[in-house]
Amino acid sequence: MDLDSVKDAFDRVAKKQKLTASKTQDLVDQVGKEIEQAILKIQGDAGCSDHAIVLTELNNKLKEMAPVNQLEAYYKEINVLLVKYIKLLEKTFNPDISKAYRNVDFDTHIINEIIAAHFYRQGLFDLGDCFVNESNESQAASLKSQFQEMYSILDAMKSSKSLESAINWATKNSEQLSQDGSILELKLHRLQFIEILKREGSRDAALKYARRYLARFASVHKIEIQKLMACLLWAGRLDQSPYSNLISTAHWDNLSKEFTLQFCSRLGQSCENPLSVVIDAGVQALPTLLKMAMVMASKKHEWDNLKQLPVPVELRREFQFHSVFVCPVLREQGSDENPPMLIPCGHVLSKQSIVKLSKSGTRMFKCPYCPAEAAVSQCRQIHF
Repeated sequence: MDLDSVKDAFDRVAKKQKLTASKTQDLVDQVGKEIEQAILKIQGDAGCSDHAIVLTELNNKLKEMAPVNQLEAYYKEINVLLVKYIKLLEKTFNPDISKAYRNVDFDTHIINEIIAAHFYRQGLFDLGDCFVNESNESQAASLKSQFQEMYSILDAMKSSKSLESAINWATKNSEQLSQDGSILELKLHRLQFIEILKREGSRDAALKYARRYLARFASVHKIEIQKLMACLLWAGRLDQSPYSNLISTAHWDNLSKEFTLQFCSRLGQSCENPLSVVIDAGVQALPTLLKMAMVMASKKHEWDNLKQLPVPVELRREFQFHSVFVCPVLREQGSDENPPMLIPCGHVLSKQSIVKLSKSGTRMFKCPYCPAEAAVSQCRQIHF
């Protein structure tokens, strides 16, 4: 999809609109000025009972200016550009996305669970309950209480700057967090320590908090704890200290994101909403699929029965969740029926490539990338 041409057309319309608005305002101001001058003449000539001459002069000037004709000319020009822009949009963005639709047997039960889970993950609990009741998918409500807890903690962090519930959760899951290499618990205690220090005359309270909750992190995170202890010297005036970055509001946002990530991980869920990810990926892939469908339709070919797309679909890096192997010989993506195979020389080919090179396994074959030879029995399947 050529978005550059769409952007250029939009820029032309926007530029013309600004110019037309400026010309229109100038014309209105000019008409207003003529009318004001005529009014002043009438008001200044109090002894004259017949003001027809002034009004006639005003009428002649307005006819000469022809403001209506000028406005029509201005807006005719911008209308021409708008019509061209709309046609370009219709040509570039095909509204009939059904052409890229492929008939697939869906499990309604699974789809309903995904939609219900989507609502609960977004914190739309009333909407999720309504959907569960209407679809009769009672099992889909199992995630509700878990995400209610998460949103309750996040709401406390964002609205009232309270970390107590988040710290309690992190303490409860301390062992699992440590196994995952997460220092969420330390970050929560650090932020709580900083919040105490921001108050006037809070040095003793902050020191007491550090002894109770931060001391156990000193052996592993010595430098971090030393930095926090140095902050005690700046109690009540951290904004003037060398550690002023610790009071940045960005720490709250970052901690909220990390808490969400760890909470979802404990539930065995992705931090990103699966349904949103699928839709975003589909939006990116849609132009390629539409173009492919149109090309295949023009050649009277159906793509519903294809096991693999004949063209690559490029997605952004955030949609790459696992490695994909493409055979360098056949240029085909690996699958369960055609897995990647490791040759003794270290190169990797697909199983079908090795079968073809070895004449169905009846003889030794030469690696296409080095002089080494191997037998099919020496090749091993690998997993990414």
